[in-house]
Amino acid sequence: MRLRAILLLFSVFIAFTSCVSTKQMSYLRESENSLDSLVQVQKLRQPYRIQVGDLLSIRVKALDQDIVGMFNPVGEANPNATTEEAVYFDGFTVDDHGNIRVPTLGEINVLGFTEKEIRERIEKKLLEDYFKEEANIFVTVKLAGIRYTTLGEIGQGSQVIYKDKVSIMEAIANAGGIGDLGDREHVKIVRQYPHGEEVYTLDVTSLDVTQSPYYYIQPNDMIVVNPLPRKALGLGTTGLEVFRTVTSLITLGTSIYFLTTR
Repeated sequence: MRLRAILLLFSVFIAFTSCVSTKQMSYLRESENSLDSLVQVQKLRQPYRIQVGDLLSIRVKALDQDIVGMFNPVGEANPNATTEEAVYFDGFTVDDHGNIRVPTLGEINVLGFTEKEIRERIEKKLLEDYFKEEANIFVTVKLAGIRYTTLGEIGQGSQVIYKDKVSIMEAIANAGGIGDLGDREHVKIVRQYPHGEEVYTLDVTSLDVTQSPYYYIQPNDMIVVNPLPRKALGLGTTGLEVFRTVTSLITLGTSIYFLTTR
């Protein structure tokens, strides 16, 4: 009886120490050091600078649309394409040298420039070589969506969001959220730079994550969510699941013990 009581107490202890706590399963909890999140995010966010492999959408408009038709892709490669496919066929991919090829204008270097800076360069070139001020040309330059990859305890695969800016929380939600056994306190972002990759760790359970300079993801980011140690143990997620698993194992062990000692 004493042995059974000890084993029962041990199983209860394991159950409550092995289950995933509410804290570990929540998002954006307030802390004592939390500041005005909106103000902090606006201060920390910097304009994105174009990198190799990015896909740009460029359109030129004017009072006379016929004279700017030669600058805009017509999308004849696949007229029945979906939105994402249309962007792929009509967009401008930044090559390994940091250039894009624009109809009539030829190659334009965009590596390291912001969308605004690229727009201003194209407008200047058009006014110098093709148009006068009276043409009222209007150029738009946008990233063709934020493309990123998710791996681990989250919906895995390549994701695309058609917005100018995407937070880590939006990226996670778009991928289907983090599983119960995913480590929300150590979400990794693998980011591409000309000099190579860098890895950053974010705690998405804390509201302080909104103050991080990496709160907004960038194109080609990889989001990795590793499993909690509890998954490797295979005990379960909730206290009840852990208790049942441990109790079953202890019952089996004690049965074998009594059978072999008789």
